[in-house]
This record gives sequence, structure tokens and C-alpha cells, in this order.
Amino acid sequence: MDASEGQESAVPLRPRTGSQAIERAISVLYALENTDAFIPISELARRVGLPISTTHRIAQALVRGRLLTQDPRTDCYGIGDGLLTLATSTTKRIDVDAAAPHLHTLSSQIKITASLGITEDDQAVTVYSARPPVAFCDHQIPEQRAALDATAMGRAIAAFAGRKGRQRVAAGDAARRRGYAISDPAEVTAIAVPVFDAGGRVRASIGVQALSARLNQNLISQIYPAMRHTAALLSDVVSESSPQKLGSSVGALAVSPDLLRGTI
Repeated sequence: MDASEGQESAVPLRPRTGSQAIERAISVLYALENTDAFIPISELARRVGLPISTTHRIAQALVRGRLLTQDPRTDCYGIGDGLLTLATSTTKRIDVDAAAPHLHTLSSQIKITASLGITEDDQAVTVYSARPPVAFCDHQIPEQRAALDATAMGRAIAAFAGRKGRQRVAAGDAARRRGYAISDPAEVTAIAVPVFDAGGRVRASIGVQALSARLNQNLISQIYPAMRHTAALLSDVVSESSPQKLGSSVGALAVSPDLLRGTI
């Protein structure tokens, strides 16, 4: 019998190049486009048309690089804060690494996710969300990018940016009198406070949101002082910084060597 008989007759696969591995990683990232939900690895693999084992290796490399995040309870995947940091424009980038501890302290105190938002191209952009150790639910995660007037974080920045800003959003004057912006009545309520730099200019906002049955006026009154306190602590973080400081959060992103070597 021929020595080759009984062996697999499939044509050997070409070795993966670095560019092919990166293209696969990009396809995994785009599979999460336009969704705020965390999805299981089986669904992620189906969307990109790759085996589950291959998709898992890619996803884990992206988690190490902070481009994806993995829910420890469900093992499902979502967009990571590192990707949001990279998406922020150079002129409006802030030091997310310096802001994160303050946001996590706030979320632990109020038991609701605390998010940091900025504006870019007339849109509100969420650059970081700190989940609480308890009492978390998906309703607490804001949209990654939305029209300025569609979110409390966008309204908070615009309302405190001056008269022109107040005219761009609903109830801008009311937000200034209250000290915070609030979303339109709906199943989920969101509020946000402005974050000012050392010169008194609004640069960002801190937002929280939860089911309206929970985040009622009584709870808003309780958590508002803590949100204002955290906003004051972030003043130095959002102030005009040197290029070195502005780039620090991006420099902290760990790009997986596996992506560069093409081994995933």
C-alpha cells in the first residue's frame, strides 16, 4: 500500500502572515459594530465566518490589548475601553487611565455604572464606563456615540459650554439651574454633570443611567453630590495637557505580539 494512502489529502494551508491575522482581528472588531450588547463567542464566530477556536484566540488577544472586554459572569464579549480611547480625537483626548480610578470609586459608592463622556463632531462619545461591583445591569451602559442632544452626557457638556451650547440642546438653561442634565422621560433615566478644567471650561461630563423605577428623583438627590465631587477631582485630568500626557492612555494599550506574529 502506498505510504501516503490513509493520510489526509487536504491541501496544506498557507502559513498565516501578520497582515492576515490583523485582517481577522479587524473583522472581529467590526462584528461588534452598532451593538451595545455583549455577545457569546459562538455568535461572534458566526458573524466573522471563522471557527470558534480561532475566533476565541483572536478575541482573547484583543481583550489583552483592551480593544475588547469580556464579561466575567457570562464570558461574552463587548467593545473595550481601549478602542474607545483610540477613537477619541487627538485634540479632545483625555487621560482615561487617570480618570478611571475616580470613576470606579464613584460607581462603588452609588452602585451604578459611572461613565465619562466628551463631545466630538456634534456627538456625545462615551470614553469610559466603570461598572459597580454590585447591582449592575445592562441598562447602565450608555451608547458609545450618539447625537449631542440625545444623551444626558452630551446635554451636560453643551448646557455648560455657554449660551450657544445651551441653545443646541433641550432644557439647557434648566440644566444649568439644576447643576445636571437629565434625559427625556423613558424606561431608562440618565443624568450627567459637567467636568470643568482648571480654567473653568467644560471638557467632559460624568453620566449615570439606570431603569427609571430605580433612578428616581429621590436617588438622584442622593447621588448628585458624589457625582459633583468626582467631577471636581477630574479637573486636572481634563485640563490642557502636554502631548506626553495626552498620549499616555493610548501608550498604555498593550498590542498583543500574537497579532503581529500572525499566530492567531
